[in-house]
Amino acid sequence: MNRRLRLGLLAATAVLLGIAGAAQAQLIVAGNDEKQSWDADGKQVNRPPGADTVSIIDIANRTKPHILASLPLMNTVVGPPVNLAITPDQKLALVANSLDWVKDGESWKGIPDNKLYVIDLAASPPALAATLTVGKQPSGLAINRAGTLALVANRADDTVSVLAIKGKEVKVVDTVSVSGGSAREQPSAVAITPDGKRALVVKFLANKVALLTIDGQHVTYTKYDMATGLYPYNVAITPNGKLAIAGNNGAAGSSDGQVDTAAIIDMAIDPPRVIDQVVVGDGPEGLAMSPTGAYAVEVILNGANLSHDKFYYHPHSYVTLLKIEGRKVRKVGKTEVGALAEGAVFSPDGKYLYVGNFLDGDVTILQLKGDRLIRAGAFKLPGHPASMRGSNP
Repeated sequence: MNRRLRLGLLAATAVLLGIAGAAQAQLIVAGNDEKQSWDADGKQVNRPPGADTVSIIDIANRTKPHILASLPLMNTVVGPPVNLAITPDQKLALVANSLDWVKDGESWKGIPDNKLYVIDLAASPPALAATLTVGKQPSGLAINRAGTLALVANRADDTVSVLAIKGKEVKVVDTVSVSGGSAREQPSAVAITPDGKRALVVKFLANKVALLTIDGQHVTYTKYDMATGLYPYNVAITPNGKLAIAGNNGAAGSSDGQVDTAAIIDMAIDPPRVIDQVVVGDGPEGLAMSPTGAYAVEVILNGANLSHDKFYYHPHSYVTLLKIEGRKVRKVGKTEVGALAEGAVFSPDGKYLYVGNFLDGDVTILQLKGDRLIRAGAFKLPGHPASMRGSNP
């Protein structure tokens, strides 16, 4: 083969590989809750079950995402918006249903559920592959970077379920108590370190974050808890494993007009400990870490689901942008999004952020430019996004 022909073939191959890479799906999973909402007086409105969905969204085109499938699976807005996750290879999604919905006189109410759905993302279209039984009120969920282990924080029984992942098979292999002795501690979210050897579990009612160790499929509660602030609700770890951020809700799952903080945890020292607090806003729930490790966002409720006569009611939520520089985290800005924003997901390159607006039933697309998040578009969902995650840690 002559040199000119060989170079031409190499160039053509490179173009084809580039097209294939650009066309590869980059996925978000969103849980849509159609059972619960709030009226203008801040009163909770409970509707009959049967209309919830889980949407699989392709964001390969950053500003024009499209929905691959919406599966008829129950989900709930109660709890932190991290009760689902995608494996790093994007072949499976795990979705926990925190609450079952039962008749309560003439109305409906939620009671702790114990179901976890396994969705086959490689199927065309994506489809439910299995339903597992975990602990009571499964809430926050995390998958390790190797894609071999998942942890589920069970809010109603103070445990963490340990799941082994092998190909498309997912099974529960252990249940670990994380109770520190209090009557109720409500583990609500969990994050696994990049090396897969440790995890942090937020204990909502205990105002603490617990440390777990991981050895293969063996998970141990170390009995070491860090006091992080009032009602910690969510937690994330930087891609280099050196820092963690725990969002302190401050008002037991709502806004109250007072500022709340994010606790900064130094994971590089032994044992890890809280080294700083950053003011983020009134009612942080959603929390997302950029894959680059340079930024994180706290999603702030801002009283958007409360009575309109409250002094701390606002028609819109917002996201607080945090910049991470070594061991220092600082607030660099905030950007308004929709009403009662919950979940947030960075694109794999960290250049775009997707924020689910529960009351509006849509997703705001923001582009990261320098230290600012700029609105780049929006798209509708077939329901109201209660939770949202991507394949990034």
